[in-house]
Amino acid sequence: MLKDFLKYQAKTTPHPLGLEIYRAKGSYIFDTKGKSYLDFIAGVSALPLGHSHPKVVNALCSQIEKYMHVMVYGEFAQAPAVKLCKKLVGLLPKKHEVVYLTNSGTEAIEGALKLAKRATGRHGLVAARNSYHGSTHGALSLLGYENQKKGYRPLLPGVSFIQFNKQEDLDQIDESTAAVLLETIQGGAGFILPKDNYLKKVKKRCEKVGALMILDEIQPGFGRTGKMFGFEHFGVAPDIVVMGKALGGGLPIGAFSAPKKIMQKLQDNPKLGHITTFGGNPVIAIAALTTLNEIHSAKLFRKMTKKEKIFRENLKHPMIKSIRGKGLMLAPIFEKPEIPNFLVPRCIEKGLILFWLLWEKNAIRISPPLNISEEEIVLGCQIIKETLDEI
Repeated sequence: MLKDFLKYQAKTTPHPLGLEIYRAKGSYIFDTKGKSYLDFIAGVSALPLGHSHPKVVNALCSQIEKYMHVMVYGEFAQAPAVKLCKKLVGLLPKKHEVVYLTNSGTEAIEGALKLAKRATGRHGLVAARNSYHGSTHGALSLLGYENQKKGYRPLLPGVSFIQFNKQEDLDQIDESTAAVLLETIQGGAGFILPKDNYLKKVKKRCEKVGALMILDEIQPGFGRTGKMFGFEHFGVAPDIVVMGKALGGGLPIGAFSAPKKIMQKLQDNPKLGHITTFGGNPVIAIAALTTLNEIHSAKLFRKMTKKEKIFRENLKHPMIKSIRGKGLMLAPIFEKPEIPNFLVPRCIEKGLILFWLLWEKNAIRISPPLNISEEEIVLGCQIIKETLDEI
């Protein structure tokens, strides 16, 4: 299989990890030779309940027997999508009355940017340096890492960049700005948290000049940080929320939410302002609804503080300079990139899945399933420390 994988399937890097996967269950992935791997990244923050959660699997099977795709988005009333949107509205800030379902977080970013332009009548967009919101044309335009996008210019005009947590840059948000797009917690930059009421100050500036605040909750959303949404830690309610990854429970989904008076701008003048064939697909929606219900009913997010503490207590090593992040969105920081470059593949050899971060080269990503056990956390941390001792 690996030979055909390398021959026929397009790659994102010259040297993919190349594990040959047979099955996955709970916090473990199994290769075609039967070897087990403890999963410390959960498909890059996309599996809050771990692999093949029985409630999700049962819900999928039941829905598939009823119907799968029947119509493009927004025309037929289909119970899984309707119930999912209603559930999300109940969890989001009070003014968020409507949810638009998409096929991925990146597509939701694209929809949110269009919505902001349509609602404000402006074209200016502001994002943060070292941000990541996806790789499609619009999302790439607001990606804050020049080396990643210079080969694809020209991109969207009217985009400017500010430094995350730098309050002096907020004057760049002005009367020409349609929206400010920020990650609640910067992901690719190394799990950097907002500080000194930064998000509140961004929101205040947006309100002053009539711009909309969009928060990208694709990674921190749905319990990973100890709250259902990351922005709840920071006392701010954005105008538009973008969601993805964990929402699908392992299947592809995205969503963006807003007040009805804003969202309805996509309905008319022109009609079909944002359309999708498979957005709100009933099979995907039932997986998302089941995942969301389980996270919420089991109060998994309330266990994140304790699990974060266990990680921090068990990742004390001279080579780990600090650990950034919150909850189960953690990034151990090392002195030089050669350490994570050795650590990631070596730990995989030992049966522990780790991964790199996009722009912070001195770090590794730790973002396991929310329901990972305390014993599994300790085991994985021990493998990390033993591997560091080999350097």
